[in-house]
Amino acid sequence: MNMTVQTSVCIVGGGPAGMMLGFLLARAGTDVIVLEKHADFLRDFRGDTIHPSTLELMYELGLLEEFLARPHQEVRELGGKVGGETVQIADLTHLPTHCKFLALMPQWDFLSFILEQGGRYPGFQVKMQAEVTDLIEQDGRIAGVVARVPDGTIEIRAPLTVGADGRHSIVRERAGLQVMDMGAPMDVLWMRISRQPDDPADSLGHIEAGKMFVMINREEYWQCAFLIPKGAAEQVRSRGIERFREEVAALEPFLRDRLGELRDWRDVSLLTVKVDRLREWSRPGLLCIGDAAHAMSPVGGVGINLAIQDAVATANILAAKLQGQNVSDGDLKAVQRRREFPTRAMQRLQIAVQNEVIKRVLASSQPIKVPWPLKLMQQVPALRRIPARIIGMGFRPEHVRTPDVLVRRS
Repeated sequence: MNMTVQTSVCIVGGGPAGMMLGFLLARAGTDVIVLEKHADFLRDFRGDTIHPSTLELMYELGLLEEFLARPHQEVRELGGKVGGETVQIADLTHLPTHCKFLALMPQWDFLSFILEQGGRYPGFQVKMQAEVTDLIEQDGRIAGVVARVPDGTIEIRAPLTVGADGRHSIVRERAGLQVMDMGAPMDVLWMRISRQPDDPADSLGHIEAGKMFVMINREEYWQCAFLIPKGAAEQVRSRGIERFREEVAALEPFLRDRLGELRDWRDVSLLTVKVDRLREWSRPGLLCIGDAAHAMSPVGGVGINLAIQDAVATANILAAKLQGQNVSDGDLKAVQRRREFPTRAMQRLQIAVQNEVIKRVLASSQPIKVPWPLKLMQQVPALRRIPARIIGMGFRPEHVRTPDVLVRRS
């Protein structure tokens, strides 16, 4: 099958940025097609932290109660162990938001929720198993995309194409947009380890000389991250899975009795950490947002929320223009102007943590001591509100400004 479809906006990528933007634009009366290359949203170890800034958007959309009815865990304080000492780092309970906590929810549940909400609007379409392979260029403008589908190819033609297809974006590659790579000193090994009723309740991090380990409480299991120096995955694997289990057990001895669940390296996933940003987020007829515009470090778990903020800002700036079919190149550049400061600020902070903390810890062979800023936070609890504000809300939280102009289908 080879066919051509016309729409007002074609969004490439069914992740948080693409799905949220598609929903908001359809809600404002614009016809949208979202293309997702996979058959479903079921991917392990994607961003699962829904921050207070995103929960506030759910409140503004009138969806918060329904959203929080989905299974999730709530985290009000962030802490960890440095050496043998427990420290508290962030206190979210003072944020000026309706939800003063992080919600831990599998990304596929979040995306499925947005899909359901968008499905109430006739202009919202999501095509699964539609892998974009190229852009359509016409008279110097991007006029749509070519996608591979199970029974052939399809052309989606649209006045506006949005690349929201992540850090390995085919859209930004085909568009020839220049990527600035800021580097990252680490990669992450992700794994699931079962959780027992008498395990600690809190999610936590653990720092020792040469090692960093993060555990996120997912009720039935621990979602664990083992940080390694950049490019060291093969070296770690070469030492064998048994040695790796011993390294994990040395950090968290209570896990020792169940580390046999890591049967081989197929039970451990590698996240290659990238921190980059496009110099220009747009071309005529094309805009990139989310990780396609700026790949974030996992530091702070802010990537999914920054992507959603991009989507809200994009809808706020473009929705009315799309209704009048008069989106200009300047309007696309306005999205970058709006979102570049919070992106740069967050990346600058992440890079500082990577270089000044993570890189030094992973290279260290000496016992790790609690640094003085963390000691001060233990003595003055109010200081924990500062990292809570940065992690929970970011540097420029967006608010929904677009109307709900259509009558929803029941």
